[in-house]
Amino acid sequence: MLAEVADNAQDNDLDRGATSVAPGTERTCALSRKLKPVAELIRFVVGPAGEAVPDIKRKLPGRGIWIDGTRTAVEEAVKRNVFARGFKRDVKAAPDLPLQTERLLESAALDALAIAGKAGLVTGGFAKVEAALAPGARKDGVLALIHASDGAADGKRKLDGALHRNKDGKSREIAIVDIFSGRQLDLALNRPNVVHAALLTGPGSETFLARAARLTRFRTGNSPDAVSADAPTDGALDVNAPMDGAQGTSS
Repeated sequence: MLAEVADNAQDNDLDRGATSVAPGTERTCALSRKLKPVAELIRFVVGPAGEAVPDIKRKLPGRGIWIDGTRTAVEEAVKRNVFARGFKRDVKAAPDLPLQTERLLESAALDALAIAGKAGLVTGGFAKVEAALAPGARKDGVLALIHASDGAADGKRKLDGALHRNKDGKSREIAIVDIFSGRQLDLALNRPNVVHAALLTGPGSETFLARAARLTRFRTGNSPDAVSADAPTDGALDVNAPMDGAQGTSS
């Protein structure tokens, strides 16, 4: 009887392939057995070759299990064969699954930045960013400051200092994103030599910040306080993008 109850509880951890998951929804981590908000978890499904596939945007078809959204948790899940137990079948978990997951998280964030850039929500260049942060600028105009991770420290210091000044002398609540290289920013924004940029308030900007926060949490285990965990991350920006099958996620 106890074994049957345990099996049923484990089976309930498998979602039924819902096409979307509300930000406030909670799921059980198949590794820790703890109930957590989906914003802190990564969904995995089984691919056509019987392999575990990260469903970064929570949209792939088929039943899925959830793992805490950190590199350490995914590494431990691979080591402890959690995917086979969770799916109750022979599911392969590649040794490089944590790296695959990180790359998909990174790609999803850069895709969101690219769409924000096309929508005119990204201002690039030191002078333009500095002007957007000036004391006389519109208080709610800038949502985040983006630095190339390999950019010069001097420029970062000057612009970060501008975040602490406005016409009232109060500090602005603006996120700082510095986890992408200059080349990655160049490709995402389709412009050369992007070292500094300002993300403006507008539809879709929160999606980029939420995806950047998920990537940061995956790498460090910590969520940036400046980014809303309930911001949309499941493709709200690219509703017209085709959805792949279980081989991977749409970009």
